Amino acid sequence: MTGFAPGEVARRTGLTLDTLRYYEREGLVGPIERSVGGQRRYDEDDVAWIGIVTCLRDAGLGIADLRRFTELLRSEAGQDDRVAFLRRRRAELVEQAERIREAVRVLDDKIAYFGGEA
Repeated sequence: MTGFAPGEVARRTGLTLDTLRYYEREGLVGPIERSVGGQRRYDEDDVAWIGIVTCLRDAGLGIADLRRFTELLRSEAGQDDRVAFLRRRRAELVEQAERIREAVRVLDDKIAYFGGEA
């Protein structure tokens, strides 16, 4: 059997072995093929998909969001459903960013009030 061993995939993706196993358990990747001895063997498609999951995770999607988006991709859902999901999540992130910017402004005011520099 060809493919990449888990350690190689961990190096290529920057994820830990525990994270790779967790993503598989959660249904975010895979199913991953196994060697005769039971070792996971990842192919290029698996590695590419892990990259997508990692990108979405870095964009702030939680595991539940990732699970839902993965379901949309694997289902008969149309492109409009997938785009709508991502637009909703984007809007939530924009709102969160605004709240963070406001919190930073408040902290800057407090720091200035107490005689420091922001």
